[in-house]
Parts: sequence; C-alpha cells; structure tokens
Amino acid sequence: MPGSVCSSSSVIQAKRMVDQLRVEAGMERFKISLAAAELVQYCQEHRRSDPLLTGITASSNPFKDKKTCILL
Repeated sequence: MPGSVCSSSSVIQAKRMVDQLRVEAGMERFKISLAAAELVQYCQEHRRSDPLLTGITASSNPFKDKKTCILL
C-alpha cells in the first residue's frame, strides 16, 4: 500500500509539472533588448510623476507626523 501511495503522489506531481511547463511554453516571449528599451522609455515618460524621483511634498505626505514630540 505505501508504495502505491508514493507512486500515485509522484504521478500527480509529474502531471502538475507537465501542466506548468505547458503553460510556460505557451507564453508569448519578448527579446530582452526590446523589453529593456520599452522599460527605459516608460520610465523617462513618467519620471515627473514618480515620487521616488521627485519626492513627496510635506502637505500631501500621508506618513508625516501630525504632531511634534516635545520632551519636558
């Protein structure tokens, strides 16, 4: 009995692997050079609205402390 359980679980695992490989084989692929060029173009077009590059104004920063800490 344990041998059949082990073999049936390995068969199920192999079927899952084959299904995953079929999904990956069916995916549309792009050349890295084209994808990188598109990524650079996108970044350049959106750099003015990127808060990591331009920063966040103090008035619109949701993480800014509302009160200052005063020690007596």
